[in-house]
Amino acid sequence: MKLGLVLTGGGARAAYQVGAIQALSEIAGTEHNPFQVLTGVSAGAINVAFLANGVDHFGVAAQALWDLWANLTTERIFRTDASAVTSVSSRWIRTLSFGGFAASKRANYLLDTKPLRELLQKELNWDKIRANIANGHLHGLGFSMTNYLTGTAISVYEGHPSIEPWLRNTRLGMRTNLTTDHVMASSAIPVFFPPVSIDGAFYGDGCVRLTSPVSPAIHLGSDRLITIGIRYARTPEETIALNATLRRDQISIAEIGGVLLNAVFLDSLETDLERLQRINNTISLMTEEQLNKLKNPLRNIPVLALRPSQDLGQLAQGCLKEFPTFLRFLLRGIGAKEDKGWDLLSYLAFESVYTRQLLDLGYRDTLRKKEDILEFMFGDPSRITR
Repeated sequence: MKLGLVLTGGGARAAYQVGAIQALSEIAGTEHNPFQVLTGVSAGAINVAFLANGVDHFGVAAQALWDLWANLTTERIFRTDASAVTSVSSRWIRTLSFGGFAASKRANYLLDTKPLRELLQKELNWDKIRANIANGHLHGLGFSMTNYLTGTAISVYEGHPSIEPWLRNTRLGMRTNLTTDHVMASSAIPVFFPPVSIDGAFYGDGCVRLTSPVSPAIHLGSDRLITIGIRYARTPEETIALNATLRRDQISIAEIGGVLLNAVFLDSLETDLERLQRINNTISLMTEEQLNKLKNPLRNIPVLALRPSQDLGQLAQGCLKEFPTFLRFLLRGIGAKEDKGWDLLSYLAFESVYTRQLLDLGYRDTLRKKEDILEFMFGDPSRITR
């Protein structure tokens, strides 16, 4: 039985995933990798790439990933120096002011992620990752990204020779030699981070078009899944109260941007898990003979979903003052302040004052589910399917 780990996106919010991974490593009680399949999208792709790099010593890899996020600074993700901000700002001014008369290289991003690329190139050893696959430490590894030219969700992967490519209406899976470019493309938050050119096509954050984030892990051979999301589920009462009472005289670009990023990063996993649960329920009512008659064979895939117990966006309140000066200036210009626009801030708050809160929360939330996790990993997973 192959256990798969599915990590979704969310910019700096992905630190929550790392806290959960650290707890999973301790709960599993082994240095060996408990996950035979690793798939990620957006910042989740960064996290699974780091795990794949050290998957032969999973506990060590989990701790190293924790240490990375615990000591993170914005400058290690994107440039915040005066020259970088001025260059990007000037390009936007030229593009918006002169329209079709602007230079051919028009502005299409706000932040220069060269530091993130340098970090990934330093920390990831792709030869080692391929050796981990060849040695059987890992059955499959995949990242998902969005092709900006076609609008297709592309899942690129490496893994066991038995894994076959797949094609659906708006998404496809392709075997390729994974590189840092694929991780950069998967995690390129639209508008904020630059698109990544690969073989003549431009790619961006995989969450934009991937409506079925658990699908790649299943195609890569998973029989069971653990997913780590970043969406805090409000109660119906909380939702009604918020919509009944929250009012403003005006709304900023930062607040609109936060809602749009929430739509990109928060909704698809929950929808896909509901779909998977319905399929599992349907399969449980069918006989083996009926299942064999299906054109496309279906499998029951038990899944355990781990979610935050608090709103990760709200935890970002008060973090703006920790940002570099020029970035604070940019964010204030679009309406982000300590008391509003914090949903948008939470995706960009790559500062330890925020990420350490998420690490601790992910760790505590996951330890509270220790019994369910042990049962799922080593007992009867169908008993506690979430």
